[in-house]
Amino acid sequence: MLVTTTPTVEGRRIVAYHGLVTGEAILGANLFRDLFAAVRDIVGGRSGAYEKELKRARDIALDEMTAEARALGGNAVIGVDLDYETVGERGSMLMVSATSTAVTLA
Repeated sequence: MLVTTTPTVEGRRIVAYHGLVTGEAILGANLFRDLFAAVRDIVGGRSGAYEKELKRARDIALDEMTAEARALGGNAVIGVDLDYETVGERGSMLMVSATSTAVTLA
């Protein structure tokens, strides 16, 4: 399945539009990971634990979105938009949503 943020695919023709498709992932944060991330924020550096969770949430959202497109008969998704939010009490959960248009490319 081709996944792109662009509205068209160079050299390919869109022969059918199947509609809007979405995928969401909401992951809870881990207390120990939060503690170590806070320490890392104070002393500087990247938080590998949070980066790993962000990637996992993004992968889940994209997988759900492409599965929905495939179920509608599409072979590609165009115009992909990814959004990241914190939700829950005191931002205790991470939400990633993916939205796009399912299409069939010739």
